[in-house]
Amino acid sequence: MTPDRTTDAAHADRAASGAGPALLLLAATQLLLIMDTAIVNVALPSVGDDLGSGSAGLSWVANAYLITFGGLLLLGGRTADVFGHRRLYLTGLGLLAAASAAGGVAGSAGHLIAARAAQGVGAALAAAAAFALLLTLFPDGPGRHRALGVFAAMGGLGGVLGTVLGGVLTDLLGWRATFWLNVLVALVLAAAALRLLAPGRRRRERGFDIGGALTATGGLGLLAYALVGAGEAGWTAARTLASGAAGLALLAAFALLERQAARPLVPPAVLRRPALRLANLLAALAQMALFPMFFLVSLFLQSVLGQSPLAGGLGLLPLSLVVVAVAPQTGRLIGRLGLGRTMTLGFGLLLSGMVWLALALDAGGTFPTTVLAPSLVLGVALPLVMVTTNVAATADVSPDETGLASGLVNTSQQFGSVLGLAVLVAVATAGTTAAGDAAAETAGFRSALLAGAVFAALAALLSSRLRLPAPAMAPPRQDRVGGAVE
Repeated sequence: MTPDRTTDAAHADRAASGAGPALLLLAATQLLLIMDTAIVNVALPSVGDDLGSGSAGLSWVANAYLITFGGLLLLGGRTADVFGHRRLYLTGLGLLAAASAAGGVAGSAGHLIAARAAQGVGAALAAAAAFALLLTLFPDGPGRHRALGVFAAMGGLGGVLGTVLGGVLTDLLGWRATFWLNVLVALVLAAAALRLLAPGRRRRERGFDIGGALTATGGLGLLAYALVGAGEAGWTAARTLASGAAGLALLAAFALLERQAARPLVPPAVLRRPALRLANLLAALAQMALFPMFFLVSLFLQSVLGQSPLAGGLGLLPLSLVVVAVAPQTGRLIGRLGLGRTMTLGFGLLLSGMVWLALALDAGGTFPTTVLAPSLVLGVALPLVMVTTNVAATADVSPDETGLASGLVNTSQQFGSVLGLAVLVAVATAGTTAAGDAAAETAGFRSALLAGAVFAALAALLSSRLRLPAPAMAPPRQDRVGGAVE
């Protein structure tokens, strides 16, 4: 090794070690946001009993969060590029804490739904900025692969931890304690961010694409509203069709505005990159299979096998432990097999796990005989597809586009989750409408999981077509954590 390369390697090692605490902070943000969704889902029955809300009102306690979260991710990512990643990260955490406090003292279902919508706004800003900060701290390469593996591990842990904490806190302290936990964790993360992340600098740009911001946010929000309400109102209901059409119309207007804007929210040239488009599609397809799977398995364990909500959540613990074990090793696997082969392997395992799980479901079975073994295969697949799609979606971006890349891939994943859940729940419901017995419910769950396997199969085929551009020379890293220009 030449002296120059030795110096570069030593510099990279120092930078990586300095970025370690910041990575833990950002990964903890991912843990909080996923944990929050699971906690509230567990607490919903207690919320309904306390506030006197029916099933429709309870569904919108969850849906309000999903709509604002999904609608604002793209705007949040691009705003982080303009106004500063750390600044927007702290703003998001502050709003999340304030909204959670409002939810903790809500006296009616309406107030709680409004608080959840505000939580979604804060979560979108914090999530987009956190991911952009990770991209800034870790340029494309093995270091970023390892960092994304840590992110994926925290995501896998967050779902189970949220289910367990949701059950424990609701039983011991009441459902309001789940919201106050968010306040505490968000404040701790904000305090750590002030110490671990450098302020960065605001970009010197005049003007902001207000038209693009309004049309993109409105369009994405209306599409999210149509998707999350489709299961309740129906896919052909006037509300679903009208909101979906309005959302598409706003997104069409957004596309026209971006071609004319001096400083567009999403430069059209970015969306013309084939690898970026395909990577975002693959990220959406991954979530269309994975996110509903968690919901359907938990529901099967409770409604068919008769387990409690807490036991149903704990049934996903083995899967999550596999995710936590495999995710940090995904970067090493990418280095050995290559990004494309690792991605295809991940989607192949996802397809195999979904089919195995669907065929293993049995109304007269037990957790070890139905869910356990295929869930372990899915636990290996999850970090492989999540890390590789994130790597591919963020590989061809400049330092000034990290927030934009974050917003795009987060939006793809969020809408994949919402669309996948709406479609697969509709499939499961269609299979159980005629009869209410356990065998009919099991058949519905099986059909839904097989539909999810179709998404995984499509992704596996498309992943073989992914071709990333040749890497450009990376700029020198700065010693100070988070000190890159924002």
